[in-house]
Amino acid sequence: MLKMILLVLLAAGLLGGAVGGIHLLRVAQRNKKEMAPFQAAPIRYTANLGKTLIIYYSWSGHTQDIAQRIQKYTQADLYRIELEKPLSFTPWVYLTLKRQLSTGNYPALQKPLPDISAYDTLFVGSPIWWYTAATPVLQFLREMDFKNKKVVPFSTQGSNYGTFFEDFAARAQNARLLKGESFNNLGPQYDNAVENKIIAWLNSLS
Repeated sequence: MLKMILLVLLAAGLLGGAVGGIHLLRVAQRNKKEMAPFQAAPIRYTANLGKTLIIYYSWSGHTQDIAQRIQKYTQADLYRIELEKPLSFTPWVYLTLKRQLSTGNYPALQKPLPDISAYDTLFVGSPIWWYTAATPVLQFLREMDFKNKKVVPFSTQGSNYGTFFEDFAARAQNARLLKGESFNNLGPQYDNAVENKIIAWLNSLS
């Protein structure tokens, strides 16, 4: 009996590994296809977005990286969304995040929130959690009135941004939404392509 259980567990593990490997291969192929148009010579930045603020939440660092790349060209100010009680990496943290999303009981944010009155354009960046915006960003949207400002959402994710842009649009109070963009978590071999993708996107917003 024990031998049979071990064989079943081994088979399940092998099947899970094979499925995971196929998924990673498909993601890599999609990334290669998506980034191919941006692998050419550097694109020149030509946008004029006025006085700009980049608001973002970052947990692993990828959203912060994209925010800082945007800042490099726009000369924007940065505002990082912070929690009153920072999240900890624990074995059950993803279940905690899922519960926050399902109940709408989002984590409390550090105050004050940014004063947006002096800005023409606001970027708002979020990692994707369970195919939508991270709960700290959802809480930020719950508390923020954009007061008819131009607002540009962006996301970072492993491979699928899910319903992020629809969810963001439904919650961005009094925002004049411009075209958002999504950024998969890519290796350093794509650094130049990511840079070109950002510049092309920013230029399209002017």
